[in-house]
Amino acid sequence: MLTAEQLLAAQKANIATLFDLGQKAFEGVEKLVELNMQVAKTSMDEAAEHAKAVLAAKDPQELLALQAALLQPSAEKAAAYGRHLYDIASATSTEVGKLAEAQVTEAQKKFMSVVDNAVKNAPAGTENAVVLVKSAVAAANNAFDTVQKAAKQAADVAEANFQAITSTAVKATQAAAAKPRKAA
Repeated sequence: MLTAEQLLAAQKANIATLFDLGQKAFEGVEKLVELNMQVAKTSMDEAAEHAKAVLAAKDPQELLALQAALLQPSAEKAAAYGRHLYDIASATSTEVGKLAEAQVTEAQKKFMSVVDNAVKNAPAGTENAVVLVKSAVAAANNAFDTVQKAAKQAADVAEANFQAITSTAVKATQAAAAKPRKAA
């Protein structure tokens, strides 16, 4: 049987976890805003520099060269931006996952403590029911661990795929920018 003190302690722990989760989410949003502000500032500066260079172009070939030179860094910057977004989301997700995992582990320990107390106080003849409950708890813990491992593997595969796609896109842009343009 749970006491009022145990319920109060559990409630306090849940509130602390909720605040921790909120803090981690806020930190992720803060990093995202910071990244977007940095990208906006850099983009404005680069647009101004490019506009000056376009206005200073003396002939159409120089103008075409300026435009071609603009494409490759833009693709690389877009890929880098995507990578930063992914890193922020991944780090935030990892932190939230750690908090959630800690909560689940703590809940499992508390539940097992309750089961152990129930076993100690169980009337004679209920040994089979106790074994059944312990077996069900062990099976649930194993299933949770399996799901966690599968989710981690899926995240690793997704990250590898993201890296490969980013690398391929940047290489394709570099190859396209390196090809000489035919005069019309």
